[in-house]
Amino acid sequence: MFGHLGHVSNLHALPMLKPTPVIFPPTRRNDGLDTLRALAIILVFMYHYMCFVSHEPTFGWGSTVGWVGVDLFFVLSGYLIGNQLFSGLAAGKPPSLRAFYARRLLRTLPNFYVVLALYFLFPAAMGGAQPPPLWRFLTFTQNLWLTPGTAFSHAWSLCVEEQFYILLPAAILLGLKFGKSIRLAWVALGLMLLAGIVTRSLLWVEYGREAGGAVEHYYPNVYYSSFCRFDEFLPGVAVALIKNFHPQVWRRMLAWGNAGLAAGAAAVALLFYSVLEYYYIDGYGYGYFMSGFGYSLLAMAFALLVVAALSPASYLYRVRIPGAAALAAWSYAIYLTHKPLAVIAHRLLANLGIPAALEVGIVVLACLLAGWLLYRLVERPFMRLRDSKFPSNVAAEAVAAAAPERARAA
Repeated sequence: MFGHLGHVSNLHALPMLKPTPVIFPPTRRNDGLDTLRALAIILVFMYHYMCFVSHEPTFGWGSTVGWVGVDLFFVLSGYLIGNQLFSGLAAGKPPSLRAFYARRLLRTLPNFYVVLALYFLFPAAMGGAQPPPLWRFLTFTQNLWLTPGTAFSHAWSLCVEEQFYILLPAAILLGLKFGKSIRLAWVALGLMLLAGIVTRSLLWVEYGREAGGAVEHYYPNVYYSSFCRFDEFLPGVAVALIKNFHPQVWRRMLAWGNAGLAAGAAAVALLFYSVLEYYYIDGYGYGYFMSGFGYSLLAMAFALLVVAALSPASYLYRVRIPGAAALAAWSYAIYLTHKPLAVIAHRLLANLGIPAALEVGIVVLACLLAGWLLYRLVERPFMRLRDSKFPSNVAAEAVAAAAPERARAA
């Protein structure tokens, strides 16, 4: 699929298009990607707080649409992982499956295993619900036909991500063996996107409407399903493809960063409104359009924001929001710990009669502290081990001059 692509010129070696330079400072964090990652964890927190603590939209419409924070995480992962792999290919260095999987496992598993152990050692303290069998978590199949309300149910998205991490590099190597053109990569992306839409559409017919209680099976068969959510990684992968294999197109996209930011923000706002009004319709069930096409459209809209985050012409790239970098760095640890911690804190505070706003503040601080501790005590040491043992995703030598957003956010 990616054969004969090693000759593609390095992005920085091509003539610069007006009106903005596209040069990443060698040690600079990407503030735009930090902002998007911080936004994703904030959205997820608002949604889970409504579902498991307050049982009302505490944060207004933010609570109702907050589940789309997971979709934003998927798009970011699609870009970041795709960029890691494609940058090596553009330099003529195919990925090493051993190095790639080792880096991914050292990045994601330590935090996951710590929280998983807490759920199985202290089930009552962590929420009281029965978790699925341990093997479902260890094989990252817990999300498949998952029953809502079980312990550690929010690990479903991690399972989908891990499945993506396993499949993407293997698909790339398979493409290198049998394919000869970058066009095949785009055809494959298009077909997989279409497959996701078709799969959700067919399952909506079975589980989308309230008649007969069918919607009770919507979450296990649609919302949690890898088959229905994998296409949300593809817009991020597409951004990485353009960046590494279509440099002239990429420069033109970056040169109009604020226009892309405006388009992405408008698309996201429109889809947020659609989620509020048409995702679930009382008395009817889940709307077909938002179930069949909405997930994919959300991912595409978020991909526009990812491009804006990478463009030095964009305010999203240039404006550093205080606290966003820290929140982005701790986001994975916060994601794993915030739900049980919020439930525990709510139980402890329930009889104190404190105002709801104060309870929210206490829960937020507790979740930030837990995320920071898990990040500092577990995640960072293993990331240092990863970088010392497996400094690159390619065999034998590292890709030189990796982009900072890849090195920081991987």
